[in-house]
Amino acid sequence: MEIINPNAAGIDIGSEEIYVAPPEVAGRDAVRKYGTYTPDIRMMVKWLLECGVTTVAMESIGVYWIPVYYELESAGMKVCLVNARYLKGLPGRKSDVQDCQWMRDMHRIGLTRASFRPKEDIVALRGYMWQRDNLINQRAVQVNIMK
Repeated sequence: MEIINPNAAGIDIGSEEIYVAPPEVAGRDAVRKYGTYTPDIRMMVKWLLECGVTTVAMESIGVYWIPVYYELESAGMKVCLVNARYLKGLPGRKSDVQDCQWMRDMHRIGLTRASFRPKEDIVALRGYMWQRDNLINQRAVQVNIMK
């Protein structure tokens, strides 16, 4: 198949570990494992930039993708957040290492589809609305605490 994104990487994000598959360079296929803390994520981004990565397909369940997404985006990479349900329905992967390699390969040939991500001002507004809802829902609890 035709390669659409030659400088693509694949990332599989978990709650404690991040597996990264960069583009294959000179026949080597080095998958690295990183932690989920900010210094680890920044080391990962630095390594991806050294590997010449310009676009990344990543999969995550829950909210673990958020700091990785922002670090990659701020480094100038195009980020494709892939729906985990979509990927789980496709055959062929057995481990986190194979998962990130497979995601990289699918992204290279253009078979990944990014999930909807609203613009930054809408994301901020959603955060404010979430906080407002929490405060409203907690008001009865707070009144009972004051009694």
